[in-house]
Amino acid sequence: MENGFINSIPQQIDLISAKIPDNVRLIAVSKQVSLSAIRTAYDCGIRDFAENRLQEAIAKQEQLQDLSDICWHFIGHIQTNKARKVLEHFSWIHSLDSLRLAQRLNKLAAELSVSPQVCLQVKILPDPNKYGWEVPELLRQLPQLNQCQHLKIQGLMAILPLGLSPEQALSAFTQTRKLAETIEHQQQWSNLAMKELSMGMSGDYLLAIEAGATMVRLGTLIFGKRK
Repeated sequence: MENGFINSIPQQIDLISAKIPDNVRLIAVSKQVSLSAIRTAYDCGIRDFAENRLQEAIAKQEQLQDLSDICWHFIGHIQTNKARKVLEHFSWIHSLDSLRLAQRLNKLAAELSVSPQVCLQVKILPDPNKYGWEVPELLRQLPQLNQCQHLKIQGLMAILPLGLSPEQALSAFTQTRKLAETIEHQQQWSNLAMKELSMGMSGDYLLAIEAGATMVRLGTLIFGKRK
């Protein structure tokens, strides 16, 4: 079954790539995906891979060391006791979801002499099943986030609630872009760039691109349904 889908990965990537503008970064979400499937996607030109479970990711990274130009993105919730390991193994963190975590990562990044690129995870719409800042809270905490000098804060990340209509999803993605523009236009933050919008997954990535996404995170569409 898996071998059959692995054979279709190149075709899927070609189809997706034809729909994505050159300025949008395609990130392959490889959680619960085999090493052979990752290697197939790599052979098709994919260099950005995302994981949400630390131990699974580290095991894969150890077995894929020969693919030295992979850029690894972390997209899962980070427990504070695992923050150091995340910094050691990932160049990008999309799921920075609280001031407490930001301050913890900033302290550890200084100790490790690393400067991870991060996105601030926001909840544009209420969703009890998601982590992240609600908008008023994020705006209040921007001064403290700006002080996290060892983090390269690049923009916002959004995961929408399930069950939205296309119109609702497009509206939520657009609101995320406008929030980034609001923060950018304040022009008082030395450490808060808002050039990246990590939003859009397999079911809604075209809507996200329409709204201004610069990074889309696609798993099922590339690798098929997971077990």
